[in-house]
Amino acid sequence: MIGDDPALRAAYRLCRVRTRREDPAEYALIQLVPAPLRPALHALWAAANALDDLGDDRTAPAADRAVRVEEWISALHRELPTGTSQDPVRHALVDTAGRWRLDLSELQAAMVQVQEDTEGRHFTDWTEWRTWGRDNLLPWFGQVRTLFDRAGVPVALRLDTRETYEEFLDGVRLTDILTDLSADLAQGDLLLPGEALDNHPGSAADLAHRRWSPAVSALVTELTGLARRWVTQEGLSRGMHPGPATVLHTMAALLRAQLDAIDAAGPGVLQAPPRPAPLTRARILAPARARAALAWSLTPLTVPPAQQPAHGRRPALTRPAPTTAFRSPPPHPTGERPPEIHPVHLPAHVAVIMDGNGRWAQQRGLPRHEGHRAGATAVREVVHGALDIGLRHLTLYTFSTENWHRDTEEVDAILDLLRGELTDDPFRDLDVRLTWHGRPGRLPPDLVDLLHLRERTTRTRTGLTLTMCIDYGGRDELTRTAAALARRTRAGHLDPDLITEDDFARHLPRPDLPDVDLLWRTGGEHRVSNFLPWHTAYAELHFTPALWPDTDRRDLWHALTTYTHRQRRHGTTPATTGPLE
Repeated sequence: MIGDDPALRAAYRLCRVRTRREDPAEYALIQLVPAPLRPALHALWAAANALDDLGDDRTAPAADRAVRVEEWISALHRELPTGTSQDPVRHALVDTAGRWRLDLSELQAAMVQVQEDTEGRHFTDWTEWRTWGRDNLLPWFGQVRTLFDRAGVPVALRLDTRETYEEFLDGVRLTDILTDLSADLAQGDLLLPGEALDNHPGSAADLAHRRWSPAVSALVTELTGLARRWVTQEGLSRGMHPGPATVLHTMAALLRAQLDAIDAAGPGVLQAPPRPAPLTRARILAPARARAALAWSLTPLTVPPAQQPAHGRRPALTRPAPTTAFRSPPPHPTGERPPEIHPVHLPAHVAVIMDGNGRWAQQRGLPRHEGHRAGATAVREVVHGALDIGLRHLTLYTFSTENWHRDTEEVDAILDLLRGELTDDPFRDLDVRLTWHGRPGRLPPDLVDLLHLRERTTRTRTGLTLTMCIDYGGRDELTRTAAALARRTRAGHLDPDLITEDDFARHLPRPDLPDVDLLWRTGGEHRVSNFLPWHTAYAELHFTPALWPDTDRRDLWHALTTYTHRQRRHGTTPATTGPLE
């Protein structure tokens, strides 16, 4: 379904040939999807690989490679609105974006990461390694999921939980690194975290000299076992359409076969990339092809026309604005400016229980959802005020685990409002990094996708970090942390008698969320309502009577001023000096 343009057909053909030649396993997986979707998948794979090749080309100095990657990305920026390119891979990619209405701005951070990788990478621990791997893989996998959505597949590539999905991708990344260990070492790269290497003393030095030693053998055995566990997720395709589910199951089976080949290679893994035997791959792929053919034969697809219209809005690749280009928030309507508070006296982290939306609406004879709509306006106001005064972290209790017990109509209205706010992206031009704290299992998948998208596209911003707690409960968070500690203990990584507060903090669902300095609740109630119990252990409490929709940035400034007059002792004796002025 590409049309009659010879140049475009040649571009897609090149992407297909490259995929088949350079990654036979990926090509085999793409063959499991309906034919109309394959050219787009070949284009996405070829684009990702072309960028990686530019970044990995060690015949050029790192600075030159970074320039080449930047030029490739810049060319894509210019070409997307035109729908064509002189580069055949980009030509296929921009056509795919226009044909399937893909938002390639999701790929911006992943592409920039390739440019940054030219300077080399070193990972201290698994947390750094996971962040790097996920930032690279998640956006490309997100495009595949969107492609299935556009094709009208009833259950797109959405997994039950974010943790399961991302851990599976960790397994994909680790398998890829172990497969390419020989090539990476030849270039002086070791893309494994120091935390893993430290568990096998001497392994880092041995790998640097490409020596197979007992330490390296134990390391590889441990890592293949870890990768095998990550790619074997029993609940991975629960509720998924059988077509994508077959692709996912087959991908996991091929990854496990690859890990078996790595184990069997022994010292050979340091000399050349090991590959499964052709018969092994055939035993996996033959039944998969039959299952996929049956699944897709029962599924009507929505396929875009072969010829794209000459006019109309084409997708654009939005560059994240550099820090210096972010605009200032609009001033308060009264012109009032924030109080002068020295940054050292500001709380680092303010958490807010936004109470009173429903009561605000009822007092005015309006349905409760109108109160939530007015509350969204108050959120924008308070975020503007946080930027005005230079606050670093603002966390909002947006939707609790208990809120599911409310009337279905109100719950649906709240979720629709969240969906609308995330789509409108009112802070797109502000230096605001958006993060999300909560559980995705009960949220609509499209809302989860939007939350992940905003997290990815704002992750490099350094101003205000705005955390939205959606389907969040404090006791649920502590229970999940206890479960994570139990799993680590059972695996032998922790001694239960030696678990410290730092251990607990590292296993929280959001270990990067700092302790709360000021907890502010509106609406006249004096409860913390199951909100951030670990993080608020030493928080100052501030309660105000106004309902949340009546709140604006001046109320935030007043709360911050009040905070500066508190003495925070954390169990120590009172200071001899007076409160901060």
